[in-house]
Amino acid sequence: MTNRPPFDALLKAINVNLDSVDPKQVEGFTNALTSAYHDRRTIGVVGAGRSGLVAKAFAMRLMHLGFNVFVIGETITPAIGEDDVLLAVSGSGDTALTVSSAQVARHVGARVISITSFPSSSLARLSDIVLVVPGRIQRVETDDYFSRQLLGIHEPLAPLGTLFELSTSILMDSIVVELMKVLKIDEKDMRNRHSTIH
Repeated sequence: MTNRPPFDALLKAINVNLDSVDPKQVEGFTNALTSAYHDRRTIGVVGAGRSGLVAKAFAMRLMHLGFNVFVIGETITPAIGEDDVLLAVSGSGDTALTVSSAQVARHVGARVISITSFPSSSLARLSDIVLVVPGRIQRVETDDYFSRQLLGIHEPLAPLGTLFELSTSILMDSIVVELMKVLKIDEKDMRNRHSTIH
């Protein structure tokens, strides 16, 4: 009997997930962000639960890169308007908060770019650009994250949502590296935007 955590299995599964990501989708996703940067468009980032935490981490890196980026739901988030961008993260693609944010963004003429495991989901259908990241292998009974928490409906630990979130986090960090190269931004530039008040 060993107490070794099963991280080897997790790393192997993440590698499988990332190997199956379509490079053309990554390119489209990166190009959309690059265009928003050059046009100084507002980017709103949204996700619920752990997907929301992954989305927030990516928003922080976009801020370090000099993007005009905000997290949806925070008190200082400005309005999103025509030609702005909503970046939505949801493994199921049917999380109520994330889908409703995408609906509002579409209504005001913003572009919606999303990351999900399900290309036929509600979120994907609302999106201009979809980046499919495997990891969610089944849907839960209710699409509302907060309802699932209140009702005590949880999925098994690693095989489902966790793989999506870990894979998405690594993929987003690799996209940050690509954006640094494309936008000619180095770590010194990013450090200058790093928070100095903790």
